[in-house]
Amino acid sequence: MAASSYVFDFSQGSRDMKDLLGGKGANLAEMTNLGLPVPPGFTITTEACRAYLANGKEPADLRVQVTRALRHLEDKVDRRLGDRHDPLLVSVRSGGKFSMPGMMDTVLNIGLNDASVIGLAEASGSDRFAWDSYRRLIQMFGKTVLGIEGDQFSAALDEAKAAKGVTSDVDLDVDDLVALVARFKEIVREESGQDFPQHPREQLDLAIRAVFDSWNTDRARVYRRRERIPHDLGTAVNVCTMVFGNLGETSGTGVAFTRDPSTGEPGAYGDYLVNAQGEDVVAGIRNTLSLDDLKALDPAAHTELMGVMRRLETHYRDLCDIEFTIERGKLWMLQTRVGKRTAAAAFRIATQLVDERLITEDEALERVTGAQLAQLMFPQFDSHSPRRMLTRAMAASPGAAVGKVVFDSETAVAWAARGEDVILVRRETNPDDLEGMIAAAGILTSRGGKTSHAAVVARGMGKTCVCGAEELDVDVAAKLVRVDSTTIREGDTVSIDGSTGEVFLGDVPVRPSPVVTYLEHGLDQAVAGADEETAALIRAVDRLLAHADETRRLRVRANADTPDDAVRARKLGAEGIGLTRTEHMFLGDRRVLIERVILADTAEERDAALGALLPMQRQDFYEILEAMDGLPVTIRLLDPPLHEFLPDYTELSVRVAVAEVQGKPDAQDLALLAAVERLHETNPMLGLRGVRLGLVVPGLFALQVRAIAEAAMARIKDGGDPKVEIMVPLVGSVMELHLIADETDGIVHEISRREGIPLQIPVGTMIELPRAALTAHRIADVAEFFSFGTNDLTQTTWGFSRDDVEAEFFAAYLDKGVFTVSPFESLDVDGVGRLVQIAVEEGRATRPDLKLGVCGEHGGDPESVHFFHKVGLDYVSCSPFRVPVARLEAGRAALEASASETR
Repeated sequence: MAASSYVFDFSQGSRDMKDLLGGKGANLAEMTNLGLPVPPGFTITTEACRAYLANGKEPADLRVQVTRALRHLEDKVDRRLGDRHDPLLVSVRSGGKFSMPGMMDTVLNIGLNDASVIGLAEASGSDRFAWDSYRRLIQMFGKTVLGIEGDQFSAALDEAKAAKGVTSDVDLDVDDLVALVARFKEIVREESGQDFPQHPREQLDLAIRAVFDSWNTDRARVYRRRERIPHDLGTAVNVCTMVFGNLGETSGTGVAFTRDPSTGEPGAYGDYLVNAQGEDVVAGIRNTLSLDDLKALDPAAHTELMGVMRRLETHYRDLCDIEFTIERGKLWMLQTRVGKRTAAAAFRIATQLVDERLITEDEALERVTGAQLAQLMFPQFDSHSPRRMLTRAMAASPGAAVGKVVFDSETAVAWAARGEDVILVRRETNPDDLEGMIAAAGILTSRGGKTSHAAVVARGMGKTCVCGAEELDVDVAAKLVRVDSTTIREGDTVSIDGSTGEVFLGDVPVRPSPVVTYLEHGLDQAVAGADEETAALIRAVDRLLAHADETRRLRVRANADTPDDAVRARKLGAEGIGLTRTEHMFLGDRRVLIERVILADTAEERDAALGALLPMQRQDFYEILEAMDGLPVTIRLLDPPLHEFLPDYTELSVRVAVAEVQGKPDAQDLALLAAVERLHETNPMLGLRGVRLGLVVPGLFALQVRAIAEAAMARIKDGGDPKVEIMVPLVGSVMELHLIADETDGIVHEISRREGIPLQIPVGTMIELPRAALTAHRIADVAEFFSFGTNDLTQTTWGFSRDDVEAEFFAAYLDKGVFTVSPFESLDVDGVGRLVQIAVEEGRATRPDLKLGVCGEHGGDPESVHFFHKVGLDYVSCSPFRVPVARLEAGRAALEASASETR
């Protein structure tokens, strides 16, 4: 059997090989093949990483393949790794299939040691540069490979700057750096029990192994769980010839985007640092210059960079994120990828690329998501409310976030767990802050720009972020931040605007998103008076939603229980109501009437209570049908557990006991308590509810059916066009549905004959029990439609009580990988989805024209919408706010299905 190829030269790959080479390696290969200035190198595959992680050691022939690739690289550049004269140095970088910015490890300057640092100084003509590169290697190697706390090295660097009386590392001279290298080597010896390795190949092998290991660090696993990236992919390792941005004032390093990743504004955007290496930019340790500043410093390099960026954007047909280094005026491309962007930028860039004829309308729709649209619908700060601005900095990731200030990740997680909204304030973030960044409502840093770690990660998570607020003096140890004469302590409230970069003291009120204004009131009203950026965003959303509506097969309805809900849902694009819950109609003053229906001792008492409820219910349904005139309205008959309509058992027991002690027993309370005790259930969610309640309590469902039918008849008489459907909940047996359907048909026909007007009201059922799904072929004999109640179907399939388990153990299940996401947020396709598929196939085998929908909140979940399209549902129904999200995703699902059929 032939041995696997674990190592590929950059010239051997392409961007289509991300599974094997990872995103970074595949794109380095692509740029190499395009003839762009990429330092030579090679990639060790994800296959090698998976083998290493599975067996605890590298594949047997990996070292041999690395040796051959390294020798080929040495011959290409005519230098040797770690040589005493003009040494070859390499970087060792991670690179998974999916971008995970800052989550895995990198080591630069591999090959430097006590001898080669002298050779580097001679070859470069700069002793300072050589010793600065050596101290960087020891610092990164010590933290990444040897597991030494990075703060140890940072503290030593701070001490060296303090002793010199400077604030920046670039102000340290060669003697300072020689002394710092010696101190760093002491830290390595003290903390690891061994000397810093001097053999270049040992450095390389250990660095490769460390990158493999970094795939399973806590921060990497947390990031993958959040982004729902599989844990079994592994990372590639990229070994690349070092080029140096820290060779003086004619050198530097930068990160650039072909368009603004925050707003989508056309034109190149980026950060540049003179006399620095790449990690300095991302770390945000020094505030950066702009690309315009680079143009002034080095016009030739800037011109070449602009040409490369245009070429890459044309080649990838998308926003590109680029890392580059300029070494003494020579431009080198270190990385490119399709860039992460904010939700607003995603919509604007997609439509811009259509207008520039780089992509089609279908491709533009595929490049935005329902989750991004939901982000755009979040509220923003009210600019007219009183507020005190502390500072304005870099608007790194949009949104309005208000919370209590915390200064470390652990506190952010702890306070968020107890229900507090927090703003994580740091000088700069690093990958170890990830859990705190996830927990926080927003992130505020005093250093860094739009390409810093905080900005890139926040944009990827859709988290509000403001970076580079230089006026903030952040004292993490004292847990306070000073802005001029103002001191903010841990627990004080601040508000940050990730769209403007503004930071305010205290709680600033919010206002509706302009995207919601557009959705509810139309394009013209929304753009009137809006600034140019907001107007461009609204027009982009309008175009892509319109295209989704033209493309999708799935209809989108709303779950709406009141006329106001129905009106709002219709404005947001709902094509009917998929679920009207009737239980809320029995709250307040009506509760006593439903109690009398359930607890009545005689038919007369029950009929009197039902008679009082009838006109109230009729008016409820009339108003909803009026709001949705001409569109389908599915009304679910009464569903909640019996105990929700009875007096609280504990409260009633106490009242009776107190009255008896006082010698004043109340006969009515005693009778009521006896009735409540008789009807008391140990597990109400699986007890007398839904269709069971309708069959056991005479007249209850008949009341609702009569009210629905009479409301529909009244709408017809008033010139309306009601399209009402009656849905029977919690059916597990076809006989249950038979009994209710027969009763319903009788009432509807009676009213139709009485009024002399034809009236047709379809009767269907919710599929929310596994038995209903498994006997769908029988239930479809009676049901004219199915609506999947995926909330209860998930509970009954998993054996979960949602209200209990989410608080009890879901966090542990997510942490241990049992779930990648809560099955109540996104449909469990393998289990619950299988039941849905069975019910669809067998229901339609019995009744080919069976109408199928879903009315659980999964109907508005982007991933679940794709599944519902795939299995052949006719519509999804969700809360009004999520209707636009479902519309967009239904269009994307249609495109996905079409592409799959083509393949």
